[in-house]
Amino acid sequence: MHILSVIVPAYNEEKTILALLQKVAEVALINGMQKEVIVVDDCSHDATKQLVLQYKAQYPEQSLIYCRQPENKGKGAAVRLGIAHASGDCIIIQDADLECDPEDYNVLLQPFLMEDLQVLYGSRFLKSNNKHSYRHYYHYLGGRLVTLVANILYGQRLTDEPTCYKLFKASLLKSIPLKCNGFEFCPEVTAKVAKRGIKIREVPISYYPRSIEDGKKIKYIDGLKAIWTLLKYKFVK
Repeated sequence: MHILSVIVPAYNEEKTILALLQKVAEVALINGMQKEVIVVDDCSHDATKQLVLQYKAQYPEQSLIYCRQPENKGKGAAVRLGIAHASGDCIIIQDADLECDPEDYNVLLQPFLMEDLQVLYGSRFLKSNNKHSYRHYYHYLGGRLVTLVANILYGQRLTDEPTCYKLFKASLLKSIPLKCNGFEFCPEVTAKVAKRGIKIREVPISYYPRSIEDGKKIKYIDGLKAIWTLLKYKFVK
């Protein structure tokens, strides 16, 4: 039986973390697949830790691992810690902000398992009713630009490289020497997967963006870092 490890990097997500954990718990995965949830607290200074531990105590039957970084290091470092704790044979990244809906897990898992894929991305742009969802136009343009650069450099045909929903075979993801600490996790893992000769497939997913006022953390500088990361790993291992 397959197990899906859901890695949730979280930094100051007290407003959404409980709703996210409930949503993940409510999803019945295809083929009787089980799931484990790994919340990696990136040294939050709000109530994220207390809320997750209270939830874990309230629902001991759920497979929930909580770990905390000793200092704030960024999403990439949190994901690496989550990978180290993952025991499933499939791994998906799940941001804690509810922009992506866990109901889409099965949308990814069905082709992933049936076609025995190594990696599959969920694209926000392949779903037509998402195209006007972006709260800030520069987020939209930045995502498009990063995707274009990834396609040019690595011979992919992606529509949404910076997507949160990246699904991997655990054996593949654990074999990749990831180094980036911040949001550059996404371009780094894309680059290193592509350099292994893997063509990354996509499926449409839903998208419910939050605003900067609501706590969205990514900035335009992160888009520049993403492009630099794609360029760097074209020539560096």
